Amino acid sequence: MKLPTIFIAALGVFLLQSGWANQVAVSKAWVRPTVPGQTVAGAYLQITAQETARLIAVRSPYSPSVQIHWMQMDGDMMRMRQVQGLDLPKNTPVSLKPGGYHLMLIKLKKPIHAGDKIPLTLVIETQGKRELVPVEATARQNTMDETDHVHDHMHH
Repeated sequence: MKLPTIFIAALGVFLLQSGWANQVAVSKAWVRPTVPGQTVAGAYLQITAQETARLIAVRSPYSPSVQIHWMQMDGDMMRMRQVQGLDLPKNTPVSLKPGGYHLMLIKLKKPIHAGDKIPLTLVIETQGKRELVPVEATARQNTMDETDHVHDHMHH
């Protein structure tokens, strides 16, 4: 078999496999900067999956543990708890934002300053298959309009 034929065959297999992969778009990714001595930080983003999927884990070199959390009001008390995953309905944007679902970077290895670029890797599961989705979140203060001064990072 000639080298060009092998290359074309390999490219075909790659394209076929990538067609099976879940297509995920991530936008509005940001992380809240920390203050001196703070060892946790919240991360927020919007995820849209082209097929029904589930966010099952998140990793970051900034933190040995990134947890998916849910926050809600219980009477006059704000409660937060870790969840094992987050459903991503087909073609429906799912927002992780302050006061709702969000990510918590636990035991930070170093402080996060405004403007820092924080790498995150989302682990998405679709029909029993897992896909790693790299995301770069910018550290910034929260604003009332989360679209102000935010550069969207789309990942497909």
